[in-house]
Amino acid sequence: MQMKFKLTVAAAIAAAWGIASAQDLVVKIGHVAPTSGGIAHLGKDNENGARLAVEELNAKGVTIGGKKAKFELIAEDDAADPKQGTAAAQKLADQKVNGVVGHLNSGTSIPASKIYSEAGIPQISPSATNPKFTRQGYKTTFRVVADDVHLGGTLGRYAVKELKGKTIGVIDDRTAYGQGVADEFEKAVKAAGGKIAGREFTTDKATDFMSILTTMKGKKPDVLFFGGMDAVAGPMLKQMKSLGINAKFMGGDGICSSELPKLAGDGMADGQVVCAEAGGVEGTQKKGMEDFGVKFKKRFNADVQVYAPYVYDAVNVMVAAMVKAGSADPAKYLPVLAKTEGYKGVTGNISFDNKGDVKNGALTLYTYKAGKRDQLAVVR
Repeated sequence: MQMKFKLTVAAAIAAAWGIASAQDLVVKIGHVAPTSGGIAHLGKDNENGARLAVEELNAKGVTIGGKKAKFELIAEDDAADPKQGTAAAQKLADQKVNGVVGHLNSGTSIPASKIYSEAGIPQISPSATNPKFTRQGYKTTFRVVADDVHLGGTLGRYAVKELKGKTIGVIDDRTAYGQGVADEFEKAVKAAGGKIAGREFTTDKATDFMSILTTMKGKKPDVLFFGGMDAVAGPMLKQMKSLGINAKFMGGDGICSSELPKLAGDGMADGQVVCAEAGGVEGTQKKGMEDFGVKFKKRFNADVQVYAPYVYDAVNVMVAAMVKAGSADPAKYLPVLAKTEGYKGVTGNISFDNKGDVKNGALTLYTYKAGKRDQLAVVR
């Protein structure tokens, strides 16, 4: 009798402190992004997208297999470094998380995917666009954005057909993302009948581009494409201006952030930059994305940078599969996740193909005017 009384008291204390009871199902969602280093603003944006999804799921009182689920976000920093990325992945695997959303960069997502595959943990990247990510034969690997073939290809065609680029220069940062998207851009330019005047390389940590830009200036480019992230693109735009290079500046989703105008300062003229973001909504779906932006700003007192809505959708797609499977056990909900069809997210409808790629992925083309992103078009 005394034992029963002690258990009842313990349960009451647990309830008072909001501690999950023995009947609750604790679901650990791992998230990895660079929350330190040059693109920490993008990593924090991603993490906040995951945090918002988890908070809302807990507020809703989701049940999985008849048990009330308590979701925990286990956030790790990979500093956009492949070694740190695999260490973070191993840490999450050791903690036996139920699923992972991340990583942000292709260069960290690709090596980490092997660890998640071996552990049988589903991984959805909200932003890794290198085609290799989903072409390794892993059953655990998914993404909710279009890949570089689509991204770089669309930008390459746009450079030739819409911007009428005659002499096009290409620079990349040698990362899996930067080099990958630049390769696809170059292929598409040539296929569209355009000419690549030259290609130069830098790194994702570089700050001085005067040498490669001086080489580029000698080729008189009317379009300059950069495969890399906004932390490098901003200073590059400043140095282009100081050298008198007035070419249109193009890039993928890595430069297409709300932070780019601040990083470029007075180095960016209105309409000079044309970038593409993997994803995009149009028509009736626009309201969902706009409502997300308002909700995000209210919760974190910050504007969405780029990927937060895709992280938010990735978490919710993963949990929807758990609910449908009646289990948060990766082995049980993974087959259901793979068959996701027509999930209505804030970033549009999400369905996966047999590689784990999002079907019919959209791209949004943007430019910048008066320091703000200005949408040009949504293409598929």
